[in-house]
Amino acid sequence: MKGDKVEVVIDAGDSSRTYEVSATRAGRRVEVANARGGVVEVSEVTRSGTAVRTARFMSSRILALVEHPADGKSG
Repeated sequence: MKGDKVEVVIDAGDSSRTYEVSATRAGRRVEVANARGGVVEVSEVTRSGTAVRTARFMSSRILALVEHPADGKSG
């Protein structure tokens, strides 16, 4: 649902980087999946299940993965 977002903090060697994937339109959601080979995929998905955007991260480099669900209130 619009407002869902996932923050991923990555070890970038001498520092850390933060990436954010969010549901940008109504009816979309953000899904997290552990893919093969130690890869974590974060995707923005439509109602029909089609991935609009996908970000892939090596699981060995992930320091934190935080899911922020939408509050569920219709405005």
